[in-house]
Amino acid sequence: MWPVELRVAFDTCRTPTNLRRTLTIALVVGCILSIINEGDVIVHGHAIAATGLKIGFNFVVPFIVSNLGVLAGDRSARG
Repeated sequence: MWPVELRVAFDTCRTPTNLRRTLTIALVVGCILSIINEGDVIVHGHAIAATGLKIGFNFVVPFIVSNLGVLAGDRSARG
């Protein structure tokens, strides 16, 4: 069983409104970070498996951070 607070956090993050917002943020920020960090490697054709992993993290990190923001905002709204 998950602790109650973790379950509430998971339920908050997976509501359609919050999920749509956090996925949009992850998509936009992930694309920008990927272009900045890995763009030259891709353009020059030197991408390897590790490049794909790095690009994946460029999307995962903003998704996690935006969800933490959602949880912080939800916690402040509840008092």
